[in-house]
Amino acid sequence: MTQFPKVTRTVVVNNPQGFHMRPAHQFVQRAKEFQSQIYVIKGNKRCDGRSIMELLTLVAPQGTQLTIEAQGPDAQQAVEVLAQIVAQVFPEDEQDEATPPSSATESP
Repeated sequence: MTQFPKVTRTVVVNNPQGFHMRPAHQFVQRAKEFQSQIYVIKGNKRCDGRSIMELLTLVAPQGTQLTIEAQGPDAQQAVEVLAQIVAQVFPEDEQDEATPPSSATESP
């Protein structure tokens, strides 16, 4: 049986709203596409990259460093793809941050 090396990458959460439900959901969906075991590490907390509940317990606001660790036949590709998700800014969140809520209602 072949033992695969661990592949890790540390990435900064760039999304203004942090690593919340939407990016965590996308992360989990993509993580499930890989054969490798995937973990996300924040400080001394390590969680399963396929568990949205565990990912949300990391509480990772903008600027947080997360380490993605994968081990398996497609670990390198998994880390690259998943690091992009953590690093990206979600357009809806950016718009929410830049546009204050309107108190007026639209007229037909």
